[in-house]
Amino acid sequence: MRNTTRTLLASFVAVALGIGAAHAQTAMSGLGQSWPNATDVSTSPRYHVYVFERSGTRYIQVNDASGAVRGAFARTPYRLTGLPIGTDSLATPDERLPAPVSTAVEPVYDDGTVMVFVAPQPDGTARLMAVPADCKNDPVECTGR
Repeated sequence: MRNTTRTLLASFVAVALGIGAAHAQTAMSGLGQSWPNATDVSTSPRYHVYVFERSGTRYIQVNDASGAVRGAFARTPYRLTGLPIGTDSLATPDERLPAPVSTAVEPVYDDGTVMVFVAPQPDGTARLMAVPADCKNDPVECTGR
């Protein structure tokens, strides 16, 4: 009990002093997990978005409301690409796909450099689309063939 109290108190002090604030938006591990130990930065109440960073690469993971991993993207200084995790198809300007059946998109993430959208499909799947912030068109157009 005493050690738990000390640990809890130390955590509160660290947060109050700003220690650990650098990890508020990004984490170093947990990619691919249903409920990673990372901040949910989603702009949608229907999805969870977690951001991980390592060696200059930013990883953006999208989970549904139940925690199932739907997909993830990697953003390097030179490329935006889908990762081989999750259940849904992923499209980027570098990895284009034919337009999905349903093109009604919901924004789920925007960090000022990358935006991620989800287009739920009639069969229960979704199309996840990641585009650079300078994509002024519809994300379907920026990621479609």
